[in-house]
Amino acid sequence: MEALARSLVSAVPAIAGVPLWTVTLLMMVLSAAVLLAFALTFGGLGSYVLRKVAGDIQVRIGPNRVGPYGLLQFLADGAKLLLKEDIIPAKADRFLFILAPYLVFVGSFAAFVVLPFGVGLTASDLNIGVYYVMAVTSLVVVGILMAGWASNNKWALLGGMRAAAQIVSYEIPVGMAIMPAVLIAGSLSLQDIVRSQGGLLGIFGWNLFHNPFTFFSFFLYFTAAQAETNQTPFDIPEAESELVSGYNVEYSGIRYAFFFLAEFGDMFVVAALATACFLGGWHVPFFRAEALPALWGNLLSLAVFLIKAFALVLVMMWVRWTLPRLRVDQLMRMSWKYLVPLTFVNLLGVSLWLLIFKGKGIPALIASLIG
Repeated sequence: MEALARSLVSAVPAIAGVPLWTVTLLMMVLSAAVLLAFALTFGGLGSYVLRKVAGDIQVRIGPNRVGPYGLLQFLADGAKLLLKEDIIPAKADRFLFILAPYLVFVGSFAAFVVLPFGVGLTASDLNIGVYYVMAVTSLVVVGILMAGWASNNKWALLGGMRAAAQIVSYEIPVGMAIMPAVLIAGSLSLQDIVRSQGGLLGIFGWNLFHNPFTFFSFFLYFTAAQAETNQTPFDIPEAESELVSGYNVEYSGIRYAFFFLAEFGDMFVVAALATACFLGGWHVPFFRAEALPALWGNLLSLAVFLIKAFALVLVMMWVRWTLPRLRVDQLMRMSWKYLVPLTFVNLLGVSLWLLIFKGKGIPALIASLIG
């Protein structure tokens, strides 16, 4: 961020006399405000799309009253949640009960900081971006478990314990499934991972088609990420037929809305990670967005990245309303007996491939043979 501030100061003579720390601070605040606005908007519109997808799959209409085609329904829902009474159970741990939803939201929102939205469109291009995302999203586990325990409700406690076991279990295959992209790029920076997938090969330059093991990595990651975000068929912590609503059963009003927004934020984060690590990120097939003037290159790459990420979110919603919920034992068995061993074997396969073929993927090998 400081390097970006220096380039801004040098490009705009009018602010040359402003202290560098002031420019850096203002850019940090502006970046946070833009990301927060995006997260809130995505959460609202995502709820509308989720209900429309559910309506289509279940052969019904879905939201259709507020605004054209029900498009403004999320604004009505937001106003309702803001105006509802904030109830705290008499025997709840008041401090932890209040803190939990904010901790969950911060854990989800903080991951947006390193997402490579486009050419140069990253709030902070950390050289440990992948580790950072895995670390901050772990705060969600703490917040959910805290909410379940502080509510002093047996359904909430069961939901919190289930969520903790599930998220911690599926973090392992999620992290191992991302590692092949890190090995290919030779960097933990998400921007570097995206840049490593560019070139004249188009979509065949994406990590998805680099070799057979990275192809399987994508599907292993997507399955594990669906479980880590508590999406059906892995929504055991919120199972309505068993736990009423799970860890958030005692929450109402704006505190419930924070859980709701964090869930949609997590959906976008895992979709954005899949886009950056396997689907070429902001790269346009057979075209270099970096070659365009700065503004147009940024806008084009942003549009491409969002289209890819939103498409994956739509697939997650599709799966959510298609498959039945797993049992708790089936859920844990799937992680420890299947996904964890498969991701380890897959990582070994990628490592051997890169060693044998000196880092080249199948498209590059074919191109070299033809040439």
